[in-house]
Amino acid sequence: MASGGLKKLLASAITEGVTEARARIFGHQINTTGQKSAHKLLRKKLIGDKVAQWYPYDIKKDDPLVMARQEQERLSKLEMLKRRGKGPPKKGQGRRAAKRNK
Repeated sequence: MASGGLKKLLASAITEGVTEARARIFGHQINTTGQKSAHKLLRKKLIGDKVAQWYPYDIKKDDPLVMARQEQERLSKLEMLKRRGKGPPKKGQGRRAAKRNK
């Protein structure tokens, strides 16, 4: 009867030792409390720099001539829409303002 208890005690000690050795070898954290921890997330490499390097630098943002041309195109398109009566309403004249006045 006593030998069964001894076997269990020995087996649990061996299991605990193996767990600690595995944690040391592979760099794991032993979670004795069983609570959630952010260790797994914090262990990952950050990928922000890699993502930023993937996309080419947008040269249009630095060139004032390109920005001015885009703004001019936007304004001419807006003027054309206004002439056709399809432009944005004046401030305070939209659908929501019309509903409020009824």
